[in-house]
Amino acid sequence: MRAVREEDPYLLSGGRRVESDKFWRWGDDNLFPTALALMSRRSTTHRRIINDKADYISGKGFVCDPAQPLLARFVARANGAGESLRQVLNKLAFDKSLFGNAFLEAVTDERGSFLALYHQDASRCRVARDSQHVLLHHDWSRFSAAEARTLPLYPSFGRQEDGTLRAVVHYKDYEPSFAHYGVPPYIAGLNVSAIAYKTDRWNISRLDNSFQLSGVMMLDASAGDEAEAERVMRTAEERFAGRPGQVMFVLREGAEQDNSRFIPIASQNEGDWRALHEQATSDIVVAHSWFRTLSGLDYASGFNAERILHEYEIALNTVILGEQAELLEPIREILRTRLGADASSLEIVNRPPTRSKPIYMKVWEARRADGLDYDPDDERQQYYLSEIAKYNIRSIE
Repeated sequence: MRAVREEDPYLLSGGRRVESDKFWRWGDDNLFPTALALMSRRSTTHRRIINDKADYISGKGFVCDPAQPLLARFVARANGAGESLRQVLNKLAFDKSLFGNAFLEAVTDERGSFLALYHQDASRCRVARDSQHVLLHHDWSRFSAAEARTLPLYPSFGRQEDGTLRAVVHYKDYEPSFAHYGVPPYIAGLNVSAIAYKTDRWNISRLDNSFQLSGVMMLDASAGDEAEAERVMRTAEERFAGRPGQVMFVLREGAEQDNSRFIPIASQNEGDWRALHEQATSDIVVAHSWFRTLSGLDYASGFNAERILHEYEIALNTVILGEQAELLEPIREILRTRLGADASSLEIVNRPPTRSKPIYMKVWEARRADGLDYDPDDERQQYYLSEIAKYNIRSIE
């Protein structure tokens, strides 16, 4: 049988080891972010959780004090690329969920006449040896100091050739014994993410072979030399083996009667594979400190709006609000110190993925349904829920 070795994305092998005294390596070979990004592209549940966490953390947009028009304009357009502040925050939240690190570049000038915030791909950033700067490079497997950009870490700003002042905010999740980079919260689930990916790959292998059994094919044939025998086996493999390695071909000297036969290798472990995949999927959710219904895992058993809302409330108070506060704190400070805008009123709009109450209910009716104090004669409680939702959308826009 011809052995076929496939690249395993969960092994941190990303080219030559980069040695440099200019920056701290991120992982043993400095390519740990590359391995994490590749893993997120291979494991479906893992990627879904990262996407959902980023969307929930960045919310549905921002609201701010209408008496701050400068702040409102910045929320609508945060940089020269035309991105809104919500779009920038979504990329930061995605990187932080995936890598445990995120990088935000702030651009301004001496007079504070403008401010722009740009997301920087975390996989392209490394912390300098002095721990006061960040190096940006397009390919860390082939690092060249001449091609790298160096920017100071916030709150320090550095003057650039174009006359602007720039700084980089480094967000990182705390992990004991890791001083220069954060560690993603799902670090304990790396192995189970690999299991989920490999069980999916095993099912794809079975599909590619039309669910044929593995086995050994004994061929009776005559070959003039070893090269001809190899050619016969390769031809048979290409035509009948499907995925390389699914069937092993053995060529033996032919006799008067053709004794070619297929010897199947039976396997009764399908149930074990399924259970292993389901257990790995559950462990991924736990490692992310996330919830099954918010990951779309329980929809097959029925759409339970009450459970979704319940788990969303838990996620909001245990994960989402904390991440939002961490991401917004330096942004508010930069807006205050560099743009002169009071950003204390800047808040993210959080909205659950589903509604438990019909939008034609009035506020006092909704409060009554939730067991809260209500007053049918209060003018503020006479609005319909649909009217409140429209007001929130206008505030976001």
